[in-house]
Amino acid sequence: MTRRRGRDQREATIEALHQANAADLLSYFGRRVSIPADAADLLSETFVVAWRRVDHMPSNPEQARMWLFGVARRVHANAVRGSLRRTDLTLKLRRQLETQPLAAIDSTTLEVREALGQLPVDQSELVRLILWDGFTLPQAASILDISESTARGRYQRARIRLRELLRPEEPPITTFASQRGVGSD
Repeated sequence: MTRRRGRDQREATIEALHQANAADLLSYFGRRVSIPADAADLLSETFVVAWRRVDHMPSNPEQARMWLFGVARRVHANAVRGSLRRTDLTLKLRRQLETQPLAAIDSTTLEVREALGQLPVDQSELVRLILWDGFTLPQAASILDISESTARGRYQRARIRLRELLRPEEPPITTFASQRGVGSD
């Protein structure tokens, strides 16, 4: 019962703190960010931190307000640091790609990509996972959340269709299922 009373007290404290300060904190963040939605995110994060650290909050309402704005300042500083790190990493990657460009795309690669684009999405993704990303058929089936037998059938149909698209001069492969008129997924 004491535990519940303590939780109720924490909730009441945070709720009162929110009622008294949320609008001012939203304005505080709004003056410091360029995207308005970021201000709302920072406000939410501030109250998450306040919830976790409510035992450290002063009991005097004015001191509690100042404490909360100190939390907000640190939340904003963390967000700025995170943004700078992401920007730095993006620039670093961009410089690396400029000095070591990705492999040139030749006409064969373009043909294969075009052929994959003509397959049903579920088949093309399965082919990409197996042939480009190096997964086994059971692993690809798991990633796609389908049974192994379904994956096997889709993969077989995809291979036949790709062969037809990439080598139109070769006669089509007939399978027992195609002779019976069974359709693809």
